[in-house]
Amino acid sequence: MSLTRDDVLTALDRIIDPDSGKSIVAADYVRAVTFDGANIRFILEVPPTLAPKYEPVRAAAEAAVKGLPGAGTVSALLTAHSSGPGQGAKAPPQLKIGGHPKPQAGPELPSGVKTIIAIGSGKGGVGKSTVSANLAVALAQAGKRVGLLDADVYGPSQPRMMGVNQRPNSPDGKTIIPLRAHGVTLMSIGLMLGEDQAVVWRGPMLMGALQQMLGQVAWGELDTLIVDLPPGTGDVQLTLCQKSKVSGAIVVSTPQDVALLDARKAVNMFEKLETPILGVVENMSTHICPNCGHESHIFGDGGARAFAAEKSVPFLGAVPLNIDIRLSGDEGAPLVAARPDAPEAQVFHDMAKRLIQGGVL
Repeated sequence: MSLTRDDVLTALDRIIDPDSGKSIVAADYVRAVTFDGANIRFILEVPPTLAPKYEPVRAAAEAAVKGLPGAGTVSALLTAHSSGPGQGAKAPPQLKIGGHPKPQAGPELPSGVKTIIAIGSGKGGVGKSTVSANLAVALAQAGKRVGLLDADVYGPSQPRMMGVNQRPNSPDGKTIIPLRAHGVTLMSIGLMLGEDQAVVWRGPMLMGALQQMLGQVAWGELDTLIVDLPPGTGDVQLTLCQKSKVSGAIVVSTPQDVALLDARKAVNMFEKLETPILGVVENMSTHICPNCGHESHIFGDGGARAFAAEKSVPFLGAVPLNIDIRLSGDEGAPLVAARPDAPEAQVFHDMAKRLIQGGVL
């Protein structure tokens, strides 16, 4: 019987962190457990102050996994995030992001990733990043292993919405170690650049960067990787659907006619790329006054629901225009993470449940 991630974590749970007295699993230092047949690879990501004295722990962890019946070659890498100069940690190798894409035989999945769900829209400003972040957290809360890739290269917003700002490390100048937030494994081009730094790239650079973030990131074992796409129907969408095995796409729109015009183009693009449409989400569907309870359909009423019925695709839910959803994203904790029991968060829980029950992941 093949070894699983749980088998590896059980073995590593017996290795004690000398600083805290907890196991290295309980201390949350184990990252990116990946399998290549019987061969196993994982990463120990520790605070910079611990790195100089952690080699014996790394060796013990590697030996513990090697002792599992059926284990082949085992490789344990040690890495540490530095929060800035003077922290006592070695600077991570420089990793160039962007460049022309590398040839590959055909569409493929990143190592350890079972499914990819693309979340797109025909235009900007309709809330696909809000939907992506909250859906990712809702799936994680439902017990799924979830990754979130912010592929909106020109306008990455997931670092702010997920509350992370560390630069991803690279132990060898090739492999990228993603970050974790709210139970979700996260990677974004915004983590590789300053918050105010613009990305001024032509199409090939975009395609190369996306290929790197898919193939060079140590995602570990994931049930699904949610990809937050940029608006429109351009190079990033084309590269993702042609180079990766995308299980399906979710299209986000507001109810207004102008947004729905562009949502039609997004659906048409995914159809041409032979990517199944998993459903349509209507964002900013209605606003309920917190003072008097009056309901206003500021952007129209039911447009995305009608569009989903017209295209014979599932309608996954209507997200209200609510200040708590906006504030939680600005503060670095999606509403589903900050207030999982809030009525406004229920729509994301329902989306997650529908995807799971529908066998998407």
